Amino acid sequence: MIDNSAREREHAPPRSWRSALDNLRHDAPASLVVFLVAIPLSLGIALASGAPIVAGLIAAIVGGVVAGALGGSPLQVSGPAAGLTVVMADTINEFGWAATCAITMLAGALQILLGLSRIARAALALSPAIVHGMLAGIGVTIVLSQLPIVFGATARSSPIDNLLALPAQILDPHGPATLIGVVALGIVLVWGKLPAAVRKVPGPLAAIVIATVPSVVAGMNVSRVDVPENVLDLTFVPEFPGTRWFDFAVAVVTIALVTSVASLLSAVAVDKMHTGPRANLDRELVGQGAANVVSGAFGGLPVAGVIVRSSTNVQSGARTRVSAILHGLWVLLFVAVLAGLLRNIPLAALAALLVHVGAKLVNPDHIKELRRHGDLPVYLVTLAGVVAIDLLTGVLIGVAVAALVMLRRLLWSGIHAERDGDRWRVVVEGALSALSIPRLTTVLGGIPRGTTVTLELVVDYLDHAAFDALSAWQHSHEEAGGQVIVDEIGHPWFERGKAGEPTVHKGKAQRIVPRWFAPWSEWQQASAEPPVEVPRQRRGRDSSMRRGMLEFERRTSELVRPILGRLADTQHPETLFITCGDARIVPNLITSSGPGDLFTVRNIGNLVPDHVTCADGADASIGAAVEYAVGVLKVREIVVCGHSSCGAMKALLTGAPDGAPALRSWLRHAEPSVERARTHPPIRVGDSPPVSEADRLALHNVLQQLDRLREYPAVAAAEARGEVDLVGMYFEVGAARVHLYDPKAGAFVSADGLVAEHEEGNPMVTG
Repeated sequence: MIDNSAREREHAPPRSWRSALDNLRHDAPASLVVFLVAIPLSLGIALASGAPIVAGLIAAIVGGVVAGALGGSPLQVSGPAAGLTVVMADTINEFGWAATCAITMLAGALQILLGLSRIARAALALSPAIVHGMLAGIGVTIVLSQLPIVFGATARSSPIDNLLALPAQILDPHGPATLIGVVALGIVLVWGKLPAAVRKVPGPLAAIVIATVPSVVAGMNVSRVDVPENVLDLTFVPEFPGTRWFDFAVAVVTIALVTSVASLLSAVAVDKMHTGPRANLDRELVGQGAANVVSGAFGGLPVAGVIVRSSTNVQSGARTRVSAILHGLWVLLFVAVLAGLLRNIPLAALAALLVHVGAKLVNPDHIKELRRHGDLPVYLVTLAGVVAIDLLTGVLIGVAVAALVMLRRLLWSGIHAERDGDRWRVVVEGALSALSIPRLTTVLGGIPRGTTVTLELVVDYLDHAAFDALSAWQHSHEEAGGQVIVDEIGHPWFERGKAGEPTVHKGKAQRIVPRWFAPWSEWQQASAEPPVEVPRQRRGRDSSMRRGMLEFERRTSELVRPILGRLADTQHPETLFITCGDARIVPNLITSSGPGDLFTVRNIGNLVPDHVTCADGADASIGAAVEYAVGVLKVREIVVCGHSSCGAMKALLTGAPDGAPALRSWLRHAEPSVERARTHPPIRVGDSPPVSEADRLALHNVLQQLDRLREYPAVAAAEARGEVDLVGMYFEVGAARVHLYDPKAGAFVSADGLVAEHEEGNPMVTG
């Protein structure tokens, strides 16, 4: 038999060519869809900007070819953007079209410099409320400027004037033009709800075609698109103004910044739509700048990344930047061959298309999201500023309001006092600065003199003025016979202030351990000013337990109530956790678990009596817990956890203390562990056995208890069915390290590797 595989490989195209051809099969159809969307949108944006209609097509061609080839976002499609219509309309009205093209070129050059300086990601620091407010303001302006054209009237220069004139225009329609506009608007509104087969044709294209064809057939006398006879006449030359250079420079910076921010935010949004290479934002800025230089030179509108075309590109299956480049070439081909068709499009149809585009810039989802985050005022102020004044002023006002909102949040402090029996409790949260002193002194002034007050400081920052106010009040209250206990939760600002250290920044001061990790002795004594040692026999109601309960009620109860509410009538733990009663062992802490996760059994030495003893009724509590966990709760694993420095293991080696007959009786269940340690080699923890004889015994004891568990009929049956795993665990108290037993290694090893192995489908560690 002849093997032709080598010959076939010899004549097959290289892998890179095969990949490129495979991508082209997806990029070419996607580019056609984007082209069909781009044509009507480019015409409409040029109309709304007051620029020559062909300027929108030039920008579409250059945006596709130049920005598509040089940009850093492979699947982003660039062209004239609706978000620039307001800026362009003002610029064209102020400087004229030829000078506006020069502004576009210089804005592009500035973009290239910004991209080369690698500061593109700085644009992402702009508050989303400002960006969405700016786009919404532009959208409202577009809608108000195009609705008069939809109704056959003439738009005015001010959005407010257009709004005031709108009721009269609606009540006095202008015949065919109004009919065409309303039909086109209705089509784009309902197109998304039509069957998928119909929606393969882009809605904007369908609206233009359906509105244009009947108007031509019926010979309607309406205003139509004005396209020059020779669209490819490229003799246009941008002009620089002779005066007003400052205003000219402001226009350059404005267009550069708006196009840059729009392109970068669009590129970030496109990245979220696909799983391919991520955008290089600095390169994207250079590509957009180069496109604007070329577009302005040939008499085109400014270019920016456009989310409508980009999302269409991704949804149509594009894989590489070739799709964006091809879309620009299709637009060029259309202009060269079929430009005459554009003269048939009614302006009212394009205006209706722009009304839909502008309305979509006011996104209800963005409003809801901003409202949840408390940024709605910034959004509304920016929107109103853009509509009522102009884009740059509106954005600057939005930036100022956002700064005030941020300053308020940074300096906010919640201060309240509450009675606690015959004591008082004052809670201060947030940032405590000089601005909070009036409220602080008012609350503190309401505390009766001579009382015991707990001052809870949960503050992110405490400045000098606030420290002085607190310290002065503390001294005054204590001189009047009262007591002030300062309880700092988090960074010890107040303590540092009393020590004479500057309260400027957090520095390297030791943080207070979070209470849910710290023993009572740590946080309760740390919160006392000064620490007071209460004799054990006098603790009573002031015990650590009682203070801990109050802490739970105040800080933890609200957090865990939803979880405990769901567990109120049922429990479904995954693990039976058998461990020592040693106070240093906190099962939920070392397993990062919460309520409902562990069915915990604790005793001296984490022992499991043999099942015969349990069946006879002696020491039956452990057996009952095992049978209940396996038979009723259906736990998936049983863990026996030993630990270092175990007092039970020491007692086994040295003998139980005198006067403890119950303890001596209980430790008889561990005698097999002692025999096992005597007859078996030492067990390693990591690379070597423990130094302490008691710790070496603790390791053997864990394995012995696992063997005991397998003697229980319920456990043996469940393990045979693969329904439960038996796990050996060892906790090094001093090192705070958890080790699991690995039968293959015959040692207790770090949990990292064994857990990863288990997650890949291998059995969990067993004894």
